[in-house]
Amino acid sequence: MTSPAISAEDIDAVYPKVAQIIADALGCELDEVKPTASLIEDLDAESIDFLDLVFRLERGFGVKIPRGKIVEDARGPLAEAEFESKGLVTDAGLARLREFLSEVPAERFTTPLKSADIPRLFTPQTFCKVVVRAQRAGAG
Repeated sequence: MTSPAISAEDIDAVYPKVAQIIADALGCELDEVKPTASLIEDLDAESIDFLDLVFRLERGFGVKIPRGKIVEDARGPLAEAEFESKGLVTDAGLARLREFLSEVPAERFTTPLKSADIPRLFTPQTFCKVVVRAQRAGAG
């Protein structure tokens, strides 16, 4: 059973709070947090910030977001070997990422893409989608 697609309305419903949490977690101004900004490239987030961010989102929205859930969800039905090989995302994996991270501007999907660089693609909208998925999982 697949969950219904996440709509613009779903994202709009959580975006103001997600943006505020991101601004607080990263110590930046709220107006710097644009929906498609790269958290790492544009907002100077570091990998440790993602743990803090997920914790703040869980607390702020009363949801549970398991560690590694974003990349696991991004991989979708692909087996790990289909998704990545020798630390690089495969063509099939890249196609899946483009679909899953539809909010990310196309030019950010560079090839070859290292698996370790997937978080560089994450945007505030990515985290809105994570929150909506977590809300649905909790309600289910």
